[in-house]
Order: sequence, then C-alpha cells, then structure tokens
Amino acid sequence: VIEEAPSPFISDETRQKMGAQAVALAKAVKYQSAGTVEFVVGADQSFYFLEMNTRLQVEHPVTECITGQDLVAWQLAVARGEALPLTQDQVRLQGHAIELRLYAEDPQADFLPQSGDVALWRPPAGPGIRVDTGVAEGDSIPADFDSMIAKIIAYGRTRDEALARLRRAMRETTVVIEGGATNKSFILDLLDQPEVVDGSADTGWIDRVRGEGRLVAREHSGVALVVAGIEAYE
Repeated sequence: VIEEAPSPFISDETRQKMGAQAVALAKAVKYQSAGTVEFVVGADQSFYFLEMNTRLQVEHPVTECITGQDLVAWQLAVARGEALPLTQDQVRLQGHAIELRLYAEDPQADFLPQSGDVALWRPPAGPGIRVDTGVAEGDSIPADFDSMIAKIIAYGRTRDEALARLRRAMRETTVVIEGGATNKSFILDLLDQPEVVDGSADTGWIDRVRGEGRLVAREHSGVALVVAGIEAYE
C-alpha cells in the first residue's frame, strides 16, 4: 500500500550492505539493464534475499525523488549500449519520499479488486506531489488485470513534510468508479495511524490492527459520497 525511501528503520550500514549484495548478485549472473533485488529485513537488521525482478518496479518513483535521477532513462541508455551517467559513489540521497497506491478495490471486503468505468478522476497537484497514472475518465478498470488507478508520491525535506503533503494530496483526490469502490478512505485512515506516523509498522501490521478492529471504519465514506456528488454535478 505504501512505499517510502529512505527507510526509517534500516541503518546506513545495512543499506550499504544490501546494495553491495544486490550488485554482487547482478554481476554473478551477468545481468544488464534495470533490476530490483528484494530483501526481507529482521528486527535486528539482519536481511535475507527474497527475489529479483528483472525490471523497474512500482516503487521506483521514491528512489527517483530522493536521488534526483531518472531510472527509466537509465534503463533505456543501457539498452542502447551507453554507459551510466554517474557512479554509485556519486549518488546522493536528499529528502524523503513516500508513495501510495490508489486502487479500485474494497478494503472492507478483504481488498477485493473492483471493476467498472472511471466516472470521475481528479488527481492531486501541488508542491512535492507526483502522480503516475495510465487512467483517464471514461476508461474501464478490468476485472482480470491490475486494478491500480494511480501511484501518488509526495516528496519533502523531511519524512514529516512528505507525510503532510501526502495527506493533503489524498484529501484533494477525487475518483469515482461506477459500480465499484476505491481504497481512498482506507488510505486516509492509514496515513493517520501512529505506527505509520512513527515508521514502526511492519509487513504484518495491517492484518494485526484490522484484527483489533482498526482500519475497518467507513469514517470518510459519507464525505466521499458528498464530494463525488458535487464534483459530478459541477
């Protein structure tokens, strides 16, 4: 649901070790082009190889935001046989970026994907906000494919600033799927949870807190309905 960089949990030492392992793996198989190596990290900062995807993944915008680099352009350059424009030592991390995935899905039905036509779509804008989407009003969300509507990314000088910008962006996002639901209300609730605010949520956290009765309310559904009606009328 949410990706961010740099991780508020992983130390610089662990990050460097993970990067070295990722490079070693790619070199061992003589891999060229963009690739993403995934690790699972334990509470003691120990990490374990999970998988490698031979492509850019949905999380790549947070890396681009904090490095100021265009990873898609790099991938195309390598495909043309060109050298990368800078070395690893020249890559600098600056600020913080958080990305969320806006989906046509029903969080109250175990995140069941929804299908239907996009009746209304007003993405957010403003300082530090980036929206990656391939959806427009009138398009259909298919039942047999990925139901993601957009990735909404917020960049800030600090993690708190990025979170604040992301909350504002989500409040200003309007999307209506005819005959279907979205996870917007769930995301608004999620962004205010203390474990998200302090960066302590782990991969099993959502399931645990939903079992406790949190993240299941329809707190914003009435507001969402009124806003959608006003936007549609206008």
